[in-house]
Amino acid sequence: MLWLTGRPGAGKSTTANLVEKKLHAMGHHTYILDGDNVRLGLTRDLGFTAADRDENIRRIAEVSKLMVDAGLIVLCAFISPFRAGRRMARDLLKQGEFIEIFVDASLSVAEQRDPKGLYKKARRGEIKDFTGIDSPYEEPEAPEIHLDTAALGAEESANQVLATLRRMEIISGR
Repeated sequence: MLWLTGRPGAGKSTTANLVEKKLHAMGHHTYILDGDNVRLGLTRDLGFTAADRDENIRRIAEVSKLMVDAGLIVLCAFISPFRAGRRMARDLLKQGEFIEIFVDASLSVAEQRDPKGLYKKARRGEIKDFTGIDSPYEEPEAPEIHLDTAALGAEESANQVLATLRRMEIISGR
């Protein structure tokens, strides 16, 4: 399970999509879960309170565990703002099956990108409990992979993930 965490606009889904394409081209069976596809069904009944965010991550982690058990490389691209939620997801899997990837962009960089206009809406008070504005984001303390997306482009970030997976002997080849 590759768990990509970071602020809104940090590049989690962009990175996950590129990594997934590259893994698929290498013959690996993959699946991406992100906020857009799980909020349509699996977690559509949840809001954005701290309790709802915890339940959102719990459900995603449980489904992802089933996919890992089936032999897939699952790419989970979620803000997942709380360390406890990410730790819970890690604890569901065997040692070495959970790879935390911190897709790091400072609040100012993420807010400048604002691909969906969400920061502007949050600043105007139109969105409540928005990560980084009126809800906290707890940065990972010891992620397996740290991507500084202010310095790295999307392609470089994806290649760094693959290089780390090779070093960890999770994948082989080029």
